[in-house]
Amino acid sequence: MNPLYDEVNLEKYIQAAFGVCVEIKSTIANKIPIGAGANATVFLSEKGLLYALIVARGGQNLGDVQKALTRMGLRLEQFMPPHADASYFDRVATTRFREVFPGRTPVRDNDLAFYRTLAPYNPALAQIAEVTDGVIKQYDSDAATHWRPSVKFHYRRIRTS
Repeated sequence: MNPLYDEVNLEKYIQAAFGVCVEIKSTIANKIPIGAGANATVFLSEKGLLYALIVARGGQNLGDVQKALTRMGLRLEQFMPPHADASYFDRVATTRFREVFPGRTPVRDNDLAFYRTLAPYNPALAQIAEVTDGVIKQYDSDAATHWRPSVKFHYRRIRTS
């Protein structure tokens, strides 16, 4: 398969699913396993930003994605909500909160922290701040820790004003 063709399809897929226009400069890790039924593609954009796209065969929520990114050795910058809906995670969290506590309104942002992790999020797109040890890991059921190095890649985003 032509890698350029894959990158163009990936750009179109991200545009349709997240409403974000990302031009891919290079693919760092392509469809590496990160769980029983989930794969991740890590790529660098033309603007020098690192992204991880996670797609699962079954359902996954925000908490699953956070856990997978941590185990892969990636530190999160931000999640891209589906269809560029900035209030998606808060709206789902508020709905779940009210299911558990009917008639009660969340007072603080902290009240919704757990319920945000329950928001369905498949596929998931995350902007990455750092590759923690210079290694992106992948799931391996035969390894002692169930994770093994996949790709060596050093990245740390330095924020400017």
